[in-house]
Parts: sequence; structure tokens; C-alpha cells
Amino acid sequence: MNNFTIYKKTLCFSFRKILFDFLMLLLIAGACVGGFLITNVAMNNGLIGLIIGLVIGCIVAGILSHFLAYALKAGQIAMMTRAITDGELPDDVYAEGKKMVKERFLTVAAFYAVTNVIKGIFNQIGRAITGVGKALGGDAGQGVGSAISSAIQILVGYLCDCCLGWVFYRKEQGSVRATLEGAVLFFKHGKTLIRNVGRIFGIGLLSLAVVGGAFFGITYLIFSFFPNAFVELSKTILEIGEDIPAWVSNPTYLALVVAAIIGVTIWSFIHTNFIRPFILAGVLRNYIKSGMEDIPTEESFKMLDGKSKKFADLHAQLDH
Repeated sequence: MNNFTIYKKTLCFSFRKILFDFLMLLLIAGACVGGFLITNVAMNNGLIGLIIGLVIGCIVAGILSHFLAYALKAGQIAMMTRAITDGELPDDVYAEGKKMVKERFLTVAAFYAVTNVIKGIFNQIGRAITGVGKALGGDAGQGVGSAISSAIQILVGYLCDCCLGWVFYRKEQGSVRATLEGAVLFFKHGKTLIRNVGRIFGIGLLSLAVVGGAFFGITYLIFSFFPNAFVELSKTILEIGEDIPAWVSNPTYLALVVAAIIGVTIWSFIHTNFIRPFILAGVLRNYIKSGMEDIPTEESFKMLDGKSKKFADLHAQLDH
């Protein structure tokens, strides 16, 4: 199966995930509107209620996402991995994906324990690169190291997903050992996997420009029909305090900023659920194939013991 076929056959997870995200967005918007209306009537200050509603809505959405959305992401990665390793997928991809997630991670806590360890390993290594840059070149070196570390943070998301795919592939192994193997793979086959960097950043920037730009333009066009709304919003914000940025006093600038935020938010939903999986299919294939040809051994674990305390601690658990 080629990458595009895998992408198409696992889109069932993407459609469900974006529907879930949309419902969470409606939940947050509803909480904001409710808070605004209640405090506007009770205190004649709807902005305070809007902020309170935003906080409450985000907390509830975060909890629901923590316990529900994880299965959709994990299920998609599991099915992509199966397509790469077996060359085929079952008729009911969604049901099989849920089954694989339940079999590999008996609880939500088990899933997040593995993903948090994976993130911790790669994040520690990214911080180490920043430290080396500072030691070698002072502030200038730190800047270079920070830039590299920032780029690594983008890659970390893909590496975590690939490592999770490896955990699904190595189902005969415990999740701890499979996680260690997955982390080692990147560093053993870095030259092979680095080919994905152009794809990740190139397609990501293109989608931001096209999708984010389009929704920014549409949103700002809609706002242009309601100029008085931003005049009032600007006045309300300025009444809060003295440390408000000066551009807020200009309704046009305020509308541009709000439109940009909305554009980037919508782009984030679309990119995460539809464009990122397309990129991931190719990245995951290179990652899994490199591991299948050279499965990490106990000896290879030592190469990361000195680079990440989380890795070393996890490695030590295998000896007990």
C-alpha cells in the first residue's frame, strides 16, 4: 500500500477527530457566551464573564479530550502502522483501530504514561542541544541552539507518533521496551529519517499560508460588515486597565488580530486532522521500515542513556 492509499483508508479517524474538535469549540464558545450574558446582566461587565467562561470551557474541553480524543489519534497511528507492516487493512478500519488501542493500552493512564515518556526523552535531548550551543558560542551559540531546539519541538510531535507506531508494531514486547526501542531508532537511523524534515516543514508552511491565509481573509471580510462591534470591543478592553497594548484602541487593528487568531485556529484544526496525517504516513513508513531492518538491541540502548535521564530511568526498569 502506498502512502496516499494508507492516508485515505485511515481518514475515518480524521473525520471523527475534527467533528470532536468542532464540538469542543462549540462547547468553549457556548461557555464564553453564557458567561458574558450572565455577568453583563448581573455586573454590567460581560468581559469578565467571557473570560471566566473561556477558562471553564477550556478546562472541560481539555478533560474530555484527554479521555476521548486520544483513542482516535492512537487508532489512526495503529492502523497506519499495520498498513505499512502488513501491506493491507481490514474492511472496518475504525473498529480494528479501537480494538488495537484497547489491547495495547488497557487504560488511558497507560497510554499517556508511554506518550509522556516519549516526549520527555526527545524534549530533554532538545534542551541539551541548546545548552551545548550556549557553551560553545555564548549568547550567539545559545541563539543557534534555541533555533535548533525550536525546530526539534516540531519534529518531536512526529517522532512521538512514530515511536507510538513502533510500540503498536512491537506488540509482543512490553510497552516500556518498545518505547526504548522507538526512541533509539531515530538516533540509529537519523540520516534516513532526516529526509522527512523538508516534507514536514515545507507542507506545514504551505498549509499555513494557503489554509490559514484563506480563513483569515474570509473572517476579516465578515468582520468588515460589523465595524461597530469592534469599536465597542476596543472600548471595553481599554476600560480594563492601563497596560493594554496601544493597537487595541484601533478597531481595525483589533479586527485584524482577531481574524488572524481565528484563521490560525481553524488552520490548526484542519492541518492537525487532515494534512498532518498525510505527512505522517510517509514519515512513519521510513521510521518503521528502518526499525524492521535493524531492530534496536540492548547494546544500542546505551547510546541514549547519557543523553536523557528519562531514557536512562526507563532503561533501568528493564533490569528489575
